[in-house]
Amino acid sequence: MWLELIFCFVATVAFGIIFNIPLRLVWWGGLIGVVIWLIYSSLPIYGFSQVYAAAIAAFVAAFTSHWLARYKKVPVTTFTIPGIIPLVPGGKAYSSMLALVEENYIDGIEQGMATLLQAGSIAGGLVFALSIFSIGKGVGQRYETDR
Repeated sequence: MWLELIFCFVATVAFGIIFNIPLRLVWWGGLIGVVIWLIYSSLPIYGFSQVYAAAIAAFVAAFTSHWLARYKKVPVTTFTIPGIIPLVPGGKAYSSMLALVEENYIDGIEQGMATLLQAGSIAGGLVFALSIFSIGKGVGQRYETDR
């Protein structure tokens, strides 16, 4: 378990560096990635599905990223992009494409649907956290333009 968390931290920090996140902030992204991986890998132990675990982990990543971005006064994507890297179902997508190439269509479609469901749950978690932080924005602007 500890080895997974160390590799997750290194991978998340590496992606942060690839995306040109300032070095003073890249460690925060690595920490978010570790927490997200811990949530994502521990929820199925308690009986939750991989899709639900991905949605909860993505929500926590986005919520933490929004809060940290306000605290550090940087764009939200500074923390969101590296934070969700551990959740991206790249291995599942590869397995589904490999099954389709090997003409194992049933297995390929099954794995492809699991990949799409997980990707959709990640997007849903991100949007749900964004909607929480967007509540109330623009309300004052609407009333100012009416006056």
